[in-house]
Amino acid sequence: MTEYAIQPVPPMSIRFDAGAATLSPEGPTLTRRMSDLEGLFRDGDAWRTAVADGDPVVYSVVSSPVPELDRELPQSITTIEAGSTGGEFWMTKGHQHPNHQGEIYLGVAGVGGLLMFDGTDTRWLDMAPGVIGYIPPGWAHRSVNVGDAPYSFLAVYPGGAGHDYGWVLEHGMGRRVLADAAGGHRFVDCRTGEPA
Repeated sequence: MTEYAIQPVPPMSIRFDAGAATLSPEGPTLTRRMSDLEGLFRDGDAWRTAVADGDPVVYSVVSSPVPELDRELPQSITTIEAGSTGGEFWMTKGHQHPNHQGEIYLGVAGVGGLLMFDGTDTRWLDMAPGVIGYIPPGWAHRSVNVGDAPYSFLAVYPGGAGHDYGWVLEHGMGRRVLADAAGGHRFVDCRTGEPA
C-alpha cells in the first residue's frame, strides 16, 4: 500500500536523447541569463558589462515531468554555454540541498567540472561524456563549463531535497575556476584570490 499524501506519479518511460540533450516527455524548463547570476562572478564590473551587452543565456535546465516531491526521483539536463566573464568560466548558480540528500550527475556532452564545497573542504571532479559525478549529502555543488562548446549533464536527485541558492551566496564555493594562459583552467581561493 502506498503512503503518499498526494497522488503519486504513475510509472512512465522517459526518453533521454544524449545528442540533443533533451528529455521526452519534457517537464518545466528553466533559463538562466547573466542577470540571474548577480554576486557570483568575482569581477562585478565584467558581470555588469555582460548584462548590459545583451544579457546572454548562461545555462538552461530541461526537466522531466517527475515532480520535486518527497520520494520522487526527478531528472533534468543542464546545458551550460561556453564562455567566461572577467576570466571566470560560466557556471551554474550552485546550491546546497537543505535536507542533506545526495545526487548524481552524468556527463552528456562537452567538458566541464563539478565544484563541491562543504563549508571547509573544496573538491573538483572533471566531467565529460560518460563520467558520473557523485555529490554526497551536505556538499554544496556548482557545475562549470571549462570547454569551448556547450557542456551538458543529466542530474538525478531526491525530489524532497530542496535547493538552497542563498547558502552559496553566503558561504561561497571555496574556489573559483578561471581560464589559464594555456587554454585550460586554474583555481583560485575565493577569499584570498591566491592560487588554490
